Amino acid sequence: MAVTGNVKVKKNSNQKGLGKFFRELKAEAKRITWSSKQDVKKATLAVATFSFLFVIFVGLLDYGFNNLYKLIFK
Repeated sequence: MAVTGNVKVKKNSNQKGLGKFFRELKAEAKRITWSSKQDVKKATLAVATFSFLFVIFVGLLDYGFNNLYKLIFK
């Protein structure tokens, strides 16, 4: 298929697209709202507590299944 007339060929279109990406990235980064220090502390404490309890729960399950395995295959 032939094209007639003035056709502009973009050179370095990757750079323009990449530059646009980083400009938009910078604009989005300026819109970020950070949580307060108190909220971060509360969330961290909640995650740490849940993780600790989950580790204990999985450890108890492991201990129980290990003893059950030894009992069955003794």
